Amino acid sequence: MVLLSLCALLSAPAMAVEPVKISREDTALNLTATTEIYNNQGDKLTVTAADGPDGIRRRFAVEASSPTHQGDWAVFALANVTDEQIERLIVAPHYRLVNSKVFWPDLGSQRIVAITPSEGFALDRQPSPEDDVFRITLNPGAVVTFAAELASPDLPQLYLWEPDAYKDTVNAFTLYRGIVLGIAGLLAVFLTILFVVKGTSMLPATAALAWAVLGYICVDFGFLEKLITITSSDQRIWRASTEVALAAGLVIFLFTYLNLNRWHVNLGYATFAWVLGLGLLFGVAIYDPSIASGVARLSYAMTAAAGIVLIIYLGFNRYDRAILLVPAWVLILVWLFGAWLTVTGQIDNDVVQPALGGGLVLIVLLIGFTVMQHAFAGGALHQGLFSDLERQSLALTGSGDTVWDWDVARDRVVTIPDLSAKLGLPAGAMHGAVRNWLPRLHPDDRDRFKATLDVLLEHRRGRLSHEFRIRAEDGHFHWLAIRARPVLGSNGEIIRCVGTIIDVTEQRNSVDRLLNDALRDNLTGLPNRQIFLDRLEGVMTLAPTDERVRPTVMIIDIDRYKLVNDALGIAAGDNILIALTRRLRRLLKPQDTLARLSGDQFGLLLVSEANPAKVADFADAVSRAISVPLSFANREVVLTASIGLATWVTQQDSASGLVNDAELAMYRAKKAGGNRVEPFQPSFRGMGFDRMQTEADLRRAMERRELSLAYQPIIRLNDAEIAGFEAVIRWDHPKRGPVPLNEINDAAEAAGLCSALNAFALEKAAQDLNAWQDQTGTIPVFLTVSIPSGQLLNNELCNDVKAVLTRTQCQPEQLKLEFGETLVMENPEQSRLVLEKLKQSGIGLALTDFGTGYSSLSYLARFPFDTIKLDKALVGGEGERRAILLRSMIAMAKDLGMDVVAEGIESDEDAMELARLGCRYGQSYLFGAPMLSDSVLRLLKERFPLTKRA
Repeated sequence: MVLLSLCALLSAPAMAVEPVKISREDTALNLTATTEIYNNQGDKLTVTAADGPDGIRRRFAVEASSPTHQGDWAVFALANVTDEQIERLIVAPHYRLVNSKVFWPDLGSQRIVAITPSEGFALDRQPSPEDDVFRITLNPGAVVTFAAELASPDLPQLYLWEPDAYKDTVNAFTLYRGIVLGIAGLLAVFLTILFVVKGTSMLPATAALAWAVLGYICVDFGFLEKLITITSSDQRIWRASTEVALAAGLVIFLFTYLNLNRWHVNLGYATFAWVLGLGLLFGVAIYDPSIASGVARLSYAMTAAAGIVLIIYLGFNRYDRAILLVPAWVLILVWLFGAWLTVTGQIDNDVVQPALGGGLVLIVLLIGFTVMQHAFAGGALHQGLFSDLERQSLALTGSGDTVWDWDVARDRVVTIPDLSAKLGLPAGAMHGAVRNWLPRLHPDDRDRFKATLDVLLEHRRGRLSHEFRIRAEDGHFHWLAIRARPVLGSNGEIIRCVGTIIDVTEQRNSVDRLLNDALRDNLTGLPNRQIFLDRLEGVMTLAPTDERVRPTVMIIDIDRYKLVNDALGIAAGDNILIALTRRLRRLLKPQDTLARLSGDQFGLLLVSEANPAKVADFADAVSRAISVPLSFANREVVLTASIGLATWVTQQDSASGLVNDAELAMYRAKKAGGNRVEPFQPSFRGMGFDRMQTEADLRRAMERRELSLAYQPIIRLNDAEIAGFEAVIRWDHPKRGPVPLNEINDAAEAAGLCSALNAFALEKAAQDLNAWQDQTGTIPVFLTVSIPSGQLLNNELCNDVKAVLTRTQCQPEQLKLEFGETLVMENPEQSRLVLEKLKQSGIGLALTDFGTGYSSLSYLARFPFDTIKLDKALVGGEGERRAILLRSMIAMAKDLGMDVVAEGIESDEDAMELARLGCRYGQSYLFGAPMLSDSVLRLLKERFPLTKRA
């Protein structure tokens, strides 16, 4: 039963998701894009949690709490990156018009039944008629993965709200909805009263449309739930019914308002059939609301298209009702276009749905005005209330611009309203002769301002369009823009110049800030990478002609800066970067340049020193300046830096090349452990390229299944019979040929492919073992697979092993996993727990390279290994001490119930000696080189002929 339960849990695994980081400033986060949906997964789901703060990825299982659960789940993860406890609300709206689709739309449902976190208890549901709301509390630094039991296959939206912000938003929308509902209700009642007062046919049609809009808004805004008790399924029926009613009301209004029966009798029949079909949809809505709603939405588009055709045709026939309907129908088309963008998911913000509801009310309001205008005023159009001069005056006043009036004949400037108040000057200070403006202008703008006015007066035509700076009373300069035209007198001379003057200081400051941000880092104020390269390029053009100019580029990368951000927060990290910038600036001379190239990476262009010894001293000074402790929040932070150094030589002809060389040196320093200065060497280029090329080729080889396994025999030393094989990964590179195993492991570790490589080796070895046994029958051999040092000993490895055993149906006792001492001792306690889990699955465990690492008997006794492999350096040695060590190790292993495998046996004499000492197995090229699967099969058929099947 335990095994069956385990298989059930493993049958529907959910992969780990990337956690969403939460800070105190985040009030509302959209989790929809980062949430993984798993449909048809059954009543149980196994979730791989996101990496915790300790780097460990765990799994947990959840079980459905509702008997009607359909096997749909959602998984997401949250990370509290602050040092305080955070409370948030997880909110899933029951209905969203956004992305609800045109056909077979999603009309709402309860979305989440329950949410189970990876740690702690299930979340508490908060009361809400419109959303599924759950309260969560995240401890400082916690990373929690949540599995949500879904009540429907879809989860259109998932939010993470700060409780007060959510409450304020709900209240704000409640106020807005109340206003819209009030207006819609008043419109419906008012139009109904008008129908009673004046019984024209268009008024009841308009009133019916208004009531349909009111019903739609009542359902959409959740007001109907406050009047009557309705379930989730009832709500879908009501929503579909109101959409059908809205579609029918729009058709009836169009037919009645345009009086279509007077134009052709068939139009009346068509409209009647259309409305009858929509009426039948009310019955369909009870059984399948999605179909009814989809047909209603299609009816909206057909009605809009028919309205366009009718309005154009009747308008050209001078039918006044069609002409009066144009504004309202344009608004309807705009609303339908916005609704289409919304239901197809092209507009997805939270405001669009209530905005569309308000738009419906606006449409009814405009239609009501149109109907009343025609019903009561006979369609007459009134003339404008204002003259052209009055409209121009109102437009100028409404724009907020200042009128600039220069009486040229009297040389007097007047601004209306007075510009002096904006500059902090006494009233009328800017009135008078234009020359009085010159002393207050910026010195760089005076001549240009005067020349512009002189050219305008001299040519007696054109237009004044000029921007200048003028000093206010507080000493700050304001940017002003004049746009004016000259007025000519009877003699052709300019007598006046009139226009507007506006303050454009904010616009100019914004432009200046954008230009500054394009050139400098906005945190530290340092030049950015582009300016750094530009200055380096300029210095390098001088270097060939001036022997004193020998620029040196230093790339400075702060070691473990990410840990500082994670521990103290991003704000602390920014303050630390600013402090480091100040320290480094103190070391520079005017001709040197410091730039910020990326997050925690600085570039330093050293021109003031050309002597190699002084350059080295300067680099050491930079390293010491960075390592001086920083005090922040009562904590002392000590940082180090990896510094790459490259000096210009005559062969280098580009700034980017010199910077790339320095970066290669910096990466070399970081790989060596950091906190060091590494001068560039030409050999770095080839090494860096070869390493990256090998990583890329390995990734491609795994995708194309170009890797294979070779098997080296392991024999029993007492009778020289085959006992097993060690699986060795082989890679025949298309260009390089066979790639050494250590290079494959290094490339996999650098590219993060260790887990995938191990999974491939495990599954391929198990498949080959099954294939051999299909051909030979049961054979008494085992296979060992080596786990490289780049692989972490964690639960993921256990799960991979169990998954391989389940898929291949391989007998676990015929598989062994080999682990090096270095890998095991990286985290002994975790390694012990993981190895015990692996042991429980039935596979064998071997400790390889024994005798070269820790080799501690106390550690060996703690771990559940059943085999140790003696390193070839120990096996192939000479001398009496070597014999004593071998005898002791083999005796100790036998006392602990372990098998011993000796690697690197060089001669038959060594093999016989090891057999006498009690060593059970041997492995070396003396007994056979690694061979492919087909060769192993032939060998097994020769060695075990009696096991061959009939």
